Amino acid sequence: MADNTIERIRDFILRTFPLARGRALDADTALLTGGIIDSLGVLNIVGFLERDFDIELADDDLTPDNFQSIRTLGQLVASKQVVSLSTDGTDRTPR
Repeated sequence: MADNTIERIRDFILRTFPLARGRALDADTALLTGGIIDSLGVLNIVGFLERDFDIELADDDLTPDNFQSIRTLGQLVASKQVVSLSTDGTDRTPR
């Protein structure tokens, strides 16, 4: 997983969620249990990830484990990008 992915996700969370701005937000900060995001926040993040990383998340991907931290979100993005490449052979590297 690229550091760029982590930074892009972190920047989005800082811009979108006011509770994130008052904390030292690193790749392992608890997002759900830390109260930074809630169920509506998860939907905002899903939209961002799908749009900005050109991936498609399935219902099975929307588990609390995937939304625990910026690192787990980055791992989710990386796993979807690998699946995209292996499924159709098209390079879907983020722009």
